[in-house]
Amino acid sequence: MSATASVFIATSLDGFIARVDGSIDWLLQAQATVPPGEDCGYQAFMNTVDGLVMGRKTFEQALDFDPWPYTGKQVVVLSRQGVAVPAALCDSVSVSAEAPADLLARLSAAGARRLYIDGGQTIQGFLRAGLIDELIITVIPVLLGAGRPLFGPLDADVALTHVETRAYPFGFVQSHYRRARPSAA
Repeated sequence: MSATASVFIATSLDGFIARVDGSIDWLLQAQATVPPGEDCGYQAFMNTVDGLVMGRKTFEQALDFDPWPYTGKQVVVLSRQGVAVPAALCDSVSVSAEAPADLLARLSAAGARRLYIDGGQTIQGFLRAGLIDELIITVIPVLLGAGRPLFGPLDADVALTHVETRAYPFGFVQSHYRRARPSAA
């Protein structure tokens, strides 16, 4: 059985996950408005995840977080160029240039049940390959005007089923979708 590939991400109201230069300062500023103890379901989501697949840029940005946010999880960094993995993370972080389908098949065969897919280009690649099963998108009430988009070109429509939407009193709106399954005819 193939692992489920899930996305849990925040975007600006105009659909960007980062500024043109990759900065997420706008997101960090927005997070400062969140009441203590509220994480918009992130920890509950992480408790269901076996591992993460992320792009190089996302990984390099995560290296700036202190402490490392993915302790106890296996992380695969997708990169055709390679990436330096700090010695302290070598037991839990690996680098791969595999196509999304090949990587998902390998991780599934190794026992992964649910993977967290992160990073704009990585998410777009998994979407194009038809491998994203679930999207949890939190919209932050800010317009950036330009930046790195969450979504990109697709070869075909991706039909989704709405699971739920939650509006937080501090302005965030989180929508949960699952990939629609074709109905049996």
